Amino acid sequence: MKKQTLASLIAAATLLGGCQNFDAGGLMDSGVSAFKAATLSDAEVKQIADGACKQQDKENKIAPAGSKYTQRLNKIAKALGSEIEGTPVNYKVYLTKEENAWAMANGCIRVYSGLMDSFTDNEIEGVLGHEMGHVALGHSKKAAQIAYASQAARMAAASSTNAAVSSLSSSDYGALGEELINSQFSQSQESDADAFSVQLLLKRKLNPMGLATAMDKLAKEEGSDHSLLSSHPASTERAEHIRELIAASKK
Repeated sequence: MKKQTLASLIAAATLLGGCQNFDAGGLMDSGVSAFKAATLSDAEVKQIADGACKQQDKENKIAPAGSKYTQRLNKIAKALGSEIEGTPVNYKVYLTKEENAWAMANGCIRVYSGLMDSFTDNEIEGVLGHEMGHVALGHSKKAAQIAYASQAARMAAASSTNAAVSSLSSSDYGALGEELINSQFSQSQESDADAFSVQLLLKRKLNPMGLATAMDKLAKEEGSDHSLLSSHPASTERAEHIRELIAASKK
């Protein structure tokens, strides 16, 4: 990371928090927290993800063990494996008509029943492989750093204490969880996560074409208020690129 002045860090935290009227103490806390966010350890990122995932589980209805959704996801989870590059994963289904799925840096993977109603098992494997790619490639860690800096700026604006990870409240974790779920990834990150999914599915002897057909479905919904599309723009071109990756893997 390039060295930055405290002034630039304060400015970054101010922009992240969307705040206009910091007091001097708040500005200092915000700048320090912005620097801290950029240097969060893996353990601190995991702690943030643990708290955010736990809070999301409290705020959503989880499918019981005997439900058709859980049984189906357990089958998919067994096919995908129980870890992401050494990080143990745990899978759960949220009962909601919303179509979404996400993974956090601690291996927390959640799938919405609405997505399961619309997608085949193979397509869900492809989507979850993509989400796992964001974790494995460090994208989720960067998202946690950005979300933490944004939350730290808001706390400083309210003249609260410095946003030490150890002092975050359940409401803080709730806000962080929402930011992590709606994280915006770059085109290159999305492409890299797609490639990771293709390779993961091939490694697990699964059909990687599920990711392409999942993108076909999402591409038809471009321009709509779709949870997956809000953070993972789908397009015909992206589906074609995935097919190119699959074709290249067969050579």
